[in-house]
Amino acid sequence: MSNEPLSPPLQASSARKPNWLRRPLPQGPAFVRTKSLLRDLGLNTVCDGANCPNRMECYACGVAAFLILGRVCTRNCAFCNIRPGTPEPVDPDEPGRVAQAATRLGLGHVVVTSVSRDDLADGGAGHFASVLMALRRSLANATLEVLIPDFGGDPDSLQIVLDARPDVLNHNLETAPELYAAVRPQAGYARSLALLKRAKKSDSGSLTKSGLMLGLGETPSQIRRVLADLAAVGCDIVTIGQYLAPSARHAPIHRYVTPEEFDSWAAYGLSLGIPRMHCAPLVRSSYNAGRFV
Repeated sequence: MSNEPLSPPLQASSARKPNWLRRPLPQGPAFVRTKSLLRDLGLNTVCDGANCPNRMECYACGVAAFLILGRVCTRNCAFCNIRPGTPEPVDPDEPGRVAQAATRLGLGHVVVTSVSRDDLADGGAGHFASVLMALRRSLANATLEVLIPDFGGDPDSLQIVLDARPDVLNHNLETAPELYAAVRPQAGYARSLALLKRAKKSDSGSLTKSGLMLGLGETPSQIRRVLADLAAVGCDIVTIGQYLAPSARHAPIHRYVTPEEFDSWAAYGLSLGIPRMHCAPLVRSSYNAGRFV
């Protein structure tokens, strides 16, 4: 392809953050109301758990992406801010509280994700289904999106979630397969791709979605391969954003990707037949997710 995206020279992870990644502080009472509501209901969000750079903006707009099944993950990905370790027991009242929060916030599109729970027989799929059912009862007209773990590749667990009929079934590939050993050692690229393929072939009617981070050391040819794989499994929505290391202990940032390169990747994905490409430095899976449905 003659206009394929070009990768600029790598920058040190300690390089000054470019202006396009800087965010203003939130203003207005909605930010405080959102934080207070989540605290009062004892709910977690991926906004806080993953240290999302957009969380202040979202809270100020009365929007949050819910993190279920606790705050501790059974995996230890090198890019992720969520704490690894032994998770707490599943809270059977959580689905009702999520539905209550979404209702009080007046959400038209609800995003629910989780930590990985390899300690559970179904990986937490049944709890996802319970949350979806509670949301359907409370918000009949809202669209519902789940960002799920890989459930260890178990098709039965995936089917439990699909049977609850989410409008969007999201599972992020995160990065190129060549980087999995360093970045996602407990995951598998082929396993994740197979999950997306299986979800697309199901009769759930769900849109399928996946996301990537750039800046972990991937090459242009590796990105092209991942986008081609997503096109081949019929993925409906792809998000691509800049990787930002949560701390010095996490995988380093190899470079800051320019907005122009993100635009090029969006055009490339569309040229492969992916219907919806959303690519920009601060794009995240759940950021403005309702606009993409």
